[in-house]
Amino acid sequence: MNKVLYPSILYLEDGTLYKGWSFIDNILSCGEVVFNTGMTGYQEIITDPSYSQQIIAFTYPELGNTGINNEDNESKTIHAKGIIAKNICLYPNNWRTNSSLKTYLLNNSIPHIFGIDTRALTKHLRTMGVMNACISSKILDKDLLHNTVSKASNIEGSNLVNAVTTKKAYAIKAANHQEFIYSHLNYKINNKLINLNVVLIDFGVKYNIISRLLSYGCNIYILPANSTYETIKSYKPDGILLSNGPGDPSVITYAITTVKQLIKYSNIPIFGICMGHQILSLALGAKTFKLKFGHRGLNHPSGAKKISEITSQNHGFAVNLQSLKHLNNNIEVTHFNLNDYTIAGILHTKKPIFSVQYHPEASPGPHDSDYLFKNFITLMQLKTNSNILK
Repeated sequence: MNKVLYPSILYLEDGTLYKGWSFIDNILSCGEVVFNTGMTGYQEIITDPSYSQQIIAFTYPELGNTGINNEDNESKTIHAKGIIAKNICLYPNNWRTNSSLKTYLLNNSIPHIFGIDTRALTKHLRTMGVMNACISSKILDKDLLHNTVSKASNIEGSNLVNAVTTKKAYAIKAANHQEFIYSHLNYKINNKLINLNVVLIDFGVKYNIISRLLSYGCNIYILPANSTYETIKSYKPDGILLSNGPGDPSVITYAITTVKQLIKYSNIPIFGICMGHQILSLALGAKTFKLKFGHRGLNHPSGAKKISEITSQNHGFAVNLQSLKHLNNNIEVTHFNLNDYTIAGILHTKKPIFSVQYHPEASPGPHDSDYLFKNFITLMQLKTNSNILK
């Protein structure tokens, strides 16, 4: 194993500088630096398309204890601009391990820095807010790094969905993919012949969302984010899922327009997750805003009326509560993030439409909210088998 280390710098746009190490020489990567408080799931986090254009600081002090396996990726591509760690384990131990995190970083040329005080970095970001930053083992001069970071684009106002959405539609049939990815939850579902058709609008979908739908026996048609109302309707879906994704939801105007049409002219059940929740809310007339440092972790309490779920979250934008209050009475807030009381879930009282700001599929995270997939299935069954929702 190559034991060479290269001096590296994490430089923040406000001039804050951290010195550390990298396994790769000559790296230079800029993005918005954010922090994730999860104690596990680094492989899923690194491969989550929602982290496009972001550098991820892991608050848990040691990464790589369980290595890297072949089942836990959440996409085919690594979209993050880099990772930040306190320590990286060189000798993992887990029954599914195929390689070490170090080998994974090297093989995929992932920009990274370790050996820094991630607690101090996290406290700084909580105080000052997330900001652009640069990981570099190529340039170690502070002034040159400042110039580089100052030219980096901001996520607010950026359409990052175009870069991560599928370029053409494709289908995954439940009969051919009973175990799309590894999940113990797949073995708890017996509805293998449910045969519902779900159109999934891909804003940067995680594999495990697809896996949960497949586990219920759904046939899934994954469509590009810019798919039109007519295209979606041509698939004759029993339900529509609006997926997670990166960037500023307010600039995805084509998707907002399409969802507006779906709400107005159809009665198809719609389920929104994270970015999908924000797109749905914007289509209903609400506004979104950028959070100071976002919600990224596996232990966020969400709920209402004295009921709380522990949820997995990953988002930097949220729906403005006041803008939602000015809408008609057909929209009900079902969940709040109980840390800061931002909106975490809504439903339409007249149509089979609901969404959540968090990730019910988790991966990583707790399974408190997995029932939402069952609710979605139930809505589709009611729509398909009766006139209750017609």
